[in-house]
Amino acid sequence: MTRTATRGVLYIHSAPSALCPHIEWATGGVLGVAPQMEWTPQPAQSGTYRTEYSWSADPGTAASLTSALRGWNHLRFEVTEEGTSSTEGARFSATPDLGVFHAVTGLHGDIMIPEDRLKAAVVKASLGETTLEIEIGKLLGKPWDDELETFRHAGDGVAVRWLHQVV
Repeated sequence: MTRTATRGVLYIHSAPSALCPHIEWATGGVLGVAPQMEWTPQPAQSGTYRTEYSWSADPGTAASLTSALRGWNHLRFEVTEEGTSSTEGARFSATPDLGVFHAVTGLHGDIMIPEDRLKAAVVKASLGETTLEIEIGKLLGKPWDDELETFRHAGDGVAVRWLHQVV
């Protein structure tokens, strides 16, 4: 039986320098090969670094990478995984404050929301606990996108909102 490989990308948006070798070690443990990561300073947060690493492996690898990295203080990252002929794609986003967001993605990268989660959002909104706009935003990962946006686009010549460490 042949295995179907998939591709994905690990985006480390910000990590303290002391954490960088541990990220490489954890990534290598999941992928079974030592990754060659090129770390560059993250202009959005002084003293942190960023990298991107493209990988090819079995479906489910994005979840395994996320599990290996989740819960590490001061680490912001995303992992994407392309769908295959027999699996959907995936997107994981993680921040220290929000934890991990997971979404199933379709062929073109759109987030696919299960109907039960949509129904629950409508019920919460109809009971006055929240608004439908807020709940749909959560289902689409908006809080994670809002927090990570500065880190995604920070680079030479790009205006950034500087963040300072909060104790």
